[in-house]
Amino acid sequence: MGAELIDGRAIAAAIRDEVKARIAHFNGVTPGLAAVVVGNDPAAVSYLKGICRGCEAVGIYHEQFALPDDVSQSQLEEFLARLNGDGRFHGIILQLPLPRHLDTLRAESAISPDKDIDGTNPVSAGRLLLGEKTFFPSTAHGVQELLVRSGNTPEGRHVVICGRSNIVGKPLAAILMQKQPGANATVTVCHTGTRDMASFTRSADIVVAAMGRPRAITADMVRPGAVVIDVGVNQVEDPDTGKPRLVGDVDFEAVSQVAAAITPVPGGTGPVTAAMLLSNTVLAAERQSAA
Repeated sequence: MGAELIDGRAIAAAIRDEVKARIAHFNGVTPGLAAVVVGNDPAAVSYLKGICRGCEAVGIYHEQFALPDDVSQSQLEEFLARLNGDGRFHGIILQLPLPRHLDTLRAESAISPDKDIDGTNPVSAGRLLLGEKTFFPSTAHGVQELLVRSGNTPEGRHVVICGRSNIVGKPLAAILMQKQPGANATVTVCHTGTRDMASFTRSADIVVAAMGRPRAITADMVRPGAVVIDVGVNQVEDPDTGKPRLVGDVDFEAVSQVAAAITPVPGGTGPVTAAMLLSNTVLAAERQSAA
C-alpha cells in the first residue's frame, strides 16, 4: 500500500484563503510586498512571478525591483534602506543567491527586522532561536504547516532533518524544538559530516530531506510508517525522454511504498513556501498597523 500524498497545493490554497480573510478585516490598509532580485536569473524571475501572482490573488500590493548584476554592495544596501522607509511596503524579500561579489549576510542585515518577512536578518534568526516574536523563514515554516495541516503534527515525535542550510535546516530545527503547539519535537540534524546518516533517518517518525541532492533519501533509509517531507528541487535528465525534469531529494517512487505519508515534487513544499510569504506579509502589516 502506497503512502498518503500530502497535497501542498491544497494546503497552500487554504492558507491563501485565510490570508484573504485577514486582509478583509483591515481598515483602509493594503498590505504591501517589495521583491528585490539582482540580475536576470530565469529561475529567480520565475519564482518571483509566482509570488506576484499570489499577491494579486489575495489582495496584496506588490512591486518587483530588478537591480543590475553589477550593483555594488553599498548601492544594494542603500536601495534596501529606502524600501525600509517606504510605507507602501510592509514586507521585503531579497531573492537569493546573490552575485558572488555581494555579501549576502550584509545584504540580509540591511532589511529591517520589522519587514524581514523571510526571516533572513540575523536579528530575526536570533529571535527565532530564543523563541521570541519574529518572522519564520518561509520554507521552514511551510514544512511545519504541511505537517500540522496534514494531521502529522511533530509534537512529541522524533524529527530528523537532513540538511543544515540557513534557509531550511537550521531554522526548521529551531522552529520544531520550541515549546509551542505544532512544535515540541525531538530534533536531530544530519549533514555532510554525519556518519551513517541512515542510522538516524531509520529512527525518525518524520524525515525532512533538504540536502540539495537528487534522490539522496532511499527506501532503506526510512522506517516503515514514517512521514517524509521533501524540500529538494533538483533538475535531472529524464532517461526516457532526455528532457529535464524536477525531482526531490527523496527517491519518491521507492520511499512512497514504505512511508505513511509523503510530499511530492513538484506540488509539495513549494506552493506552501510561497503561501507563507503572503501570510508573513499580512502579519507584518498587522504588526506595523498595531504599533
